[in-house]
Amino acid sequence: MKTFFLETDKWDTNCLLEGQEAKHAIKVLRMRVGDTVRLLDGKGREGIFAITEMTKQAVSLEQQEVTQHPKPDAQHYVAIGWGKSVRRGWIFEKAVEFGAGGLWFWQADRSQSKVPAEVKEGWEGQMLAGAKQCGNPWIPELATFPDGAKGLMKCADEFDNIFMLWEGQSPSDVLSSEQLELSGKTLFIIGPEGGFSDSEASYFREQGAQPVSLGKRILRWETAALLCLGLAWWKGEVNNAAR
Repeated sequence: MKTFFLETDKWDTNCLLEGQEAKHAIKVLRMRVGDTVRLLDGKGREGIFAITEMTKQAVSLEQQEVTQHPKPDAQHYVAIGWGKSVRRGWIFEKAVEFGAGGLWFWQADRSQSKVPAEVKEGWEGQMLAGAKQCGNPWIPELATFPDGAKGLMKCADEFDNIFMLWEGQSPSDVLSSEQLELSGKTLFIIGPEGGFSDSEASYFREQGAQPVSLGKRILRWETAALLCLGLAWWKGEVNNAAR
């Protein structure tokens, strides 16, 4: 079934696809009246709709059924030290596929450029593409922290578990299965290329972040982020299958 995105405030028994979503349905997929589509709003709502009318710019839809998916019991966020853009687009899609609760970027001492003061519009578009591909009804929360480690930790009060992925740890301190299965909200803090500065590492530990390792190899930031999210997602899938 073809999947489209529709903003939350535009959902109704009868609603309209416009803009790029309508263009994709009409000109690329060549859909027809009577076809059935899936809608997502990125906030847990999933709907099945039938196409009732089509024009050159819009697609009219009639609701068949709607499901509001609850937020997962365990939510995993990654906070990544701002770095090169060459691999950043890739992580947006993967964060959605692995069900990340949030994707944050913070200004680190060793960041090679300035993190934007606000989330860029194109970032959400990349995540929406990933959501439509994998069917995830939840879009991760996006945020930037130009004020660095202190700004990041100001927003970490609501988290139940905070881990700092740090190559300075010994192999015996590797992230464990038990830590991946913790309930509530978990934050993984990842440094930029070049890692945390000494002052950042000290500050995060003082604020209660638990230093852990991902093994003896030094991983790129996007590999570390993907590994944390992928392992957490897989543990959740295994546990759900065992119930």
